[in-house]
Amino acid sequence: MSDAIDLSNAPLEELIVCPVCDATYRLQRPEKGDRAVCDRCHKVLIAPRRKAGMEIIAISVAVVVLIIAASVFPFLQISAAGRTNAVSVLDAALSFADGPLLVLALMTAGFIMFVPLLRMLLTLYVLVPIVLDRPPARHAMRAFRISEAMRPWSMAEIFALGCAVALVKVADLATVTFGPAFWMFGVLVVLVIAQDGFMCRWSVWNSLEHPKRR
Repeated sequence: MSDAIDLSNAPLEELIVCPVCDATYRLQRPEKGDRAVCDRCHKVLIAPRRKAGMEIIAISVAVVVLIIAASVFPFLQISAAGRTNAVSVLDAALSFADGPLLVLALMTAGFIMFVPLLRMLLTLYVLVPIVLDRPPARHAMRAFRISEAMRPWSMAEIFALGCAVALVKVADLATVTFGPAFWMFGVLVVLVIAQDGFMCRWSVWNSLEHPKRR
């Protein structure tokens, strides 16, 4: 996108603002597969894709299933000095749930499991009616706004990096075996990143503000 010379009299619906550097442009809708990029900071502003809605819905459903499964199945099994212990992701997050560390334990579990789960559920709530060419669900705009506000607090990938660092240190002291939840969590992190890459947020907002009439 290129800077407009005079935007003072342009209607608001014809303007778009870069969320990173606040540069303002006159709206130009790209074709499917093309992208509108900020000239100043190169942030992608609009990136419509064909069938992106169905792809995002499929990924969101997969992430919901993986999060629920990963919280139940063993994540790691550690053997040392003849003793073996297996823990799930939820067990690890809540291992310090006694005493003054209860709040910290609950926040850890929330950032790792519950925030990503809630984001996916909100995404499904918003996108399913849009993809099916139906009017947006009730309070869909508020739901999508909450989902976007929670995005920086969805820390599944941070947990994965922390586990990788911890495993390097533990490997010399004990025998570590990966459980089913470990591989589920790895796939989950990849899918969450892929979903963020597929989603054109301007397209979602535009569909919510200008719903199709049946």
